Amino acid sequence: MSASIRVAVPSDAASVREIYAPFCESSVVTFEETAPSEAEMADRIASTLESYPWLVCERAGEVAGYAYAGPLRKRRAYQWVAELSVYVAEDARRTGVGEALYEALFAALERQGVRDAYAVTTLPNPGTVGFHERLGFERVVEFPAVGYVEDEWHDVAWWRRSIGEKPADPEPIRPFPSVRDDEDFEELLALGERRLEG
Repeated sequence: MSASIRVAVPSDAASVREIYAPFCESSVVTFEETAPSEAEMADRIASTLESYPWLVCERAGEVAGYAYAGPLRKRRAYQWVAELSVYVAEDARRTGVGEALYEALFAALERQGVRDAYAVTTLPNPGTVGFHERLGFERVVEFPAVGYVEDEWHDVAWWRRSIGEKPADPEPIRPFPSVRDDEDFEELLALGERRLEG
């Protein structure tokens, strides 16, 4: 089945919400206990794209998954690191969609000048842990019993992956709209698409 990766648009909000809502409603992994509305999801997509990538993977015209990045912290010193999230539709899991999205996301972030990617995982969550380990993330810290949802305390782990060399005097990161204007931007997305083909 052919698949493509592209930059999300606010009109993807309904599809994105459909993928995300079950993680809010039937699990504790997001710590978000109520799924956002379609309008709120559209706002999240639009506001993210002002500075960072939000990508979707389409298969047969349907959004099968999405991944995006955002600031780890807001202070200037943190601009070279980003926090990532990826969600895949239930019927598209274990098909390479998540890996393909991350591959394209890493390429776009590296072009921006981001040097380290971080992911946050509620524990226990063996599927997500295994996914990130396969992609070269390493566990860097665990916060025991840091979140209380559904009448239970949950641990959270942070994972890190380097996506670029760290120069002694780094240039400020480029906002994502600037990267989208690069002539070879589509080739960055194609890196993920090739992972699906292989």
